[in-house]
Amino acid sequence: MKRLIKILAITCPALFINQSCDEFLDVVPDDSPTLDIAFENRSTALTFLATIYSYLPDYQSIVNPALFGGDELWVNEIVQQSVFNGFPALEIAQGQQSEGNTRLSYTTGGDGTSNLYIALRDCNILLENIDSPFDMSEREKKQWTAEAKVLKAYYHFWLMRMYGPIPIIRENLPVDVEGSVAKREREPVDVVVDYIVGLIDESIEDLSPFDLGGSELGRINQPIAAAIKAKILMTAASPLFNGNTDYPSFFDSENRELINSTFVPEKWIKAADACKEAINLAEAAGHTLYTFPSNSIGPNTISDRTKRKLSIRGSVTEINDNTEVIWKATGRQNFLQSRYMAKMNDPLGIITQFAHTSIQSYYSPTLRIAEMFYTENGVPISEDKDFDYANRFNLRDFDIGSTLNINPGHTTAQLHFQREPRFYASLGFDGAVWFGHSRFDENNTWNCNMKGGQAGGFTGDASDNTWSVTGYLPKKMVHYQSAHPEAGASFNQQQYPWPIIRLADLYLLCAEALNEVSGPSGEVYGWMNKVRSRAGIPDVEEAWTNFSTNPARISNKDELRKIIHRERMIELVFEGHRFWDLRRWKRSVEFMNNKRIRGWTINSGSTAGFYNVRTIFQQSFDTKDYLWPIPLDNILSNPKLIQNPGW
Repeated sequence: MKRLIKILAITCPALFINQSCDEFLDVVPDDSPTLDIAFENRSTALTFLATIYSYLPDYQSIVNPALFGGDELWVNEIVQQSVFNGFPALEIAQGQQSEGNTRLSYTTGGDGTSNLYIALRDCNILLENIDSPFDMSEREKKQWTAEAKVLKAYYHFWLMRMYGPIPIIRENLPVDVEGSVAKREREPVDVVVDYIVGLIDESIEDLSPFDLGGSELGRINQPIAAAIKAKILMTAASPLFNGNTDYPSFFDSENRELINSTFVPEKWIKAADACKEAINLAEAAGHTLYTFPSNSIGPNTISDRTKRKLSIRGSVTEINDNTEVIWKATGRQNFLQSRYMAKMNDPLGIITQFAHTSIQSYYSPTLRIAEMFYTENGVPISEDKDFDYANRFNLRDFDIGSTLNINPGHTTAQLHFQREPRFYASLGFDGAVWFGHSRFDENNTWNCNMKGGQAGGFTGDASDNTWSVTGYLPKKMVHYQSAHPEAGASFNQQQYPWPIIRLADLYLLCAEALNEVSGPSGEVYGWMNKVRSRAGIPDVEEAWTNFSTNPARISNKDELRKIIHRERMIELVFEGHRFWDLRRWKRSVEFMNNKRIRGWTINSGSTAGFYNVRTIFQQSFDTKDYLWPIPLDNILSNPKLIQNPGW
């Protein structure tokens, strides 16, 4: 931490004394001898390179709007009110954002976020000074230059997803530039996309084709750069930025349309090509879908059912042998697993109260997410011929077919039976088997009991915030070797780097793009089936032909689009993708306007009382909410800025 503070002082000494360093569009470097020191030799330049990586968003924390800014995760009211002083991401989900109260903006560094305009300035500083160190080879200078350009593209992309049209920071302005010239204006989204894709295209050949490994793990390489490009072009091709007619008066002072209202089908062709390029580079570098490598853990043999769930969880949490994750946020370890973890029922009574307080259990998936997963037949619960959808909230007793998914003798909701492996791998719920966490014998697993007054449930204590407000927990995000406390110990986390991009993400992006280009085909199904095979469910064609009440859906482009969307939301649940996907698809209004955040009646200690659906919050979402408001102070200080529509 001291090292980071020192570097920030070198790169932005005015951060604490001069407002200009914190302005939305005032990107002027410091003309200071300290920059000469920063690029005096390879060692100091490497520290500066680390600095521009340090601006990457804190993906695993609450400052990532994609975790709590939508409809996927919620927290109880005590956490919201007291722990995080309003919980800014949840305020976005609750529609409390305004131009005078922007949350998680990434333009000013507020709410614990990074100021990405300072990040862009520092990227430019490195690009301008990379030739200065005397002890660097030309090959290494090219590689660092390429890394900086890709990071520069990524930071522009992050801001574009939030604001739409943004200023492009092509280069830093001289220190003595006139103040009015320093104020940048917003560029049309298509111009922004062309610029940042161009940065990647001109850089990719100078990057390593493989992970650099060791202490350099997580640095930009060719597969990472290509994957970023694919995600940028997918966003540009999607309805939010391709043929969006919701903002008919969104023009700048030069009468340029800032978001294209005319649909351009070629954008989907570019996106499909970029997805294939990214997949080819990733697979050439050795990336494959993760599967748990053994049929045993220590002396214990595990069943195929348990192995399947460990493969699904490991695609995110595995540390050493995970070839699926293309870009790991190595500086953003997931150290918050106690907030995902359940307090387990302990029939032997050896867990002390102290041990239980080390598990916080308040990151809460909504009931909507529990309903989202497929049945064991690989189709939605609402259209599976074998699933009793109308009575999904009714009670049902454990049966032999639920072994290793639901605790023997437990009564729970019908919703929790006959579901796909990703459901059981991803969610903790009342009655769930939670394998691992120092118990690796399938005959002696943890019992997850979450009714009021039970070990994992609501306590009724006004000072206790360690409970799920919905009755669900995101099991998928907890490493199976993170040890649940026993006999006075505390929760011992097996930390892992946050997965920014993994191979399954690219497979499903490719399926989506190809469907948009030419409709349903064997190739589209093929990319989806790679992911579904690891998930342990039938191929798309088999599932809809044999088990769906609407088998024709997979032959219709519009219906297959919705199926692909759902596949992404299931496969990538809790990883920060649903929030951005719903926006680029322009489906947030469909999912979040006048829709309820629901959960079980968690304060009830009885089975019949607990399994009553209750409304926690009524969401609203308008077309203006697809884009962040520009902070009012920036509008007042820069007359060139145009506010986003509706704000």
